[in-house]
Amino acid sequence: MADVLDKTESTQEQADEALARFADGFSSPPRSPVFHSPSEHGLEYEDVTFLAHDGVPLEAWFIPAPGSSKLIIANHPLGFSRSGIPTHLQPWHAAWAPSGNGFEVDLVPDYKILHDAGYNVLAYDLRNHGLSSAANGGVVTHGFTESRDVVGSLEYARTRTDTHDMAIGLFSRCMGAVSTFAAMTRSPRAFDGIRCLVSPQPVTPRYIAERRLAVLGLGDRLDDFNTLLRLRTSVGLEQRIPQEWAKNVQVPTFLYQVRGDILTDPSDVQTMFDNIPVADKKLQWIEGTTARWDGYLEFQRRSQPMLDWFAQYMS
Repeated sequence: MADVLDKTESTQEQADEALARFADGFSSPPRSPVFHSPSEHGLEYEDVTFLAHDGVPLEAWFIPAPGSSKLIIANHPLGFSRSGIPTHLQPWHAAWAPSGNGFEVDLVPDYKILHDAGYNVLAYDLRNHGLSSAANGGVVTHGFTESRDVVGSLEYARTRTDTHDMAIGLFSRCMGAVSTFAAMTRSPRAFDGIRCLVSPQPVTPRYIAERRLAVLGLGDRLDDFNTLLRLRTSVGLEQRIPQEWAKNVQVPTFLYQVRGDILTDPSDVQTMFDNIPVADKKLQWIEGTTARWDGYLEFQRRSQPMLDWFAQYMS
């Protein structure tokens, strides 16, 4: 009997340790380096720094398209930097390979495509990511605080002498997308005049947590995980609500998503899309894969629908 109890206690301790490690990574994921540069694709660019709406310094690239009066502001997914995520390397590979996402995502080709289509590009690192400053104790809140970065990027574009009169479109990916939804909820006037939004794979954090806990064999520990998340960040899953924030999106919006994404459920993006209260909106599904990372690479593989959306509203 003692042996059985020892094994049971050991198993429980291992599960608790695994849950704590997951909560740590969810709260403060390792920073992805700015691993690539626009110069790798022959692009001229400027390293710039601007302030989020609450004063946090953010690092960025400004990639000019001479003669263009159109600007795309691009932000990135959770755990990425403006250049992507080196998921083919450790420690990122160990975290993401079990869900089929163990390959690199280089986002710099996105900026080359946009530049060649006639757009200036501002691509930046969200707080606690890439080379941007630490803030809020170094924790990630899936838009609850990162929304201030989105507003800051707009304020910067409108005060910079060569971009202040440009037509602006937004390319907001994953956490960048839900941060944009949150910013539209909290600072709606900041989006006056914004022409359109393209948002790959916005996600409700609860769905990601549920799926990744299941992969770890901890599918029955969501409540315990949320308690740990609140202890680490002060912001629980119940406050990370992009489905609700989507109700305040007031610009033409194009969402796209891997339908079979193993890390979420298609009903999540469908609900966000349904909640967006504008007539000019589109939802496109990516088929034939369960890897979330394929959704982030979709723009490089089949960019025309997104470019058509930008062109339609930024002409």
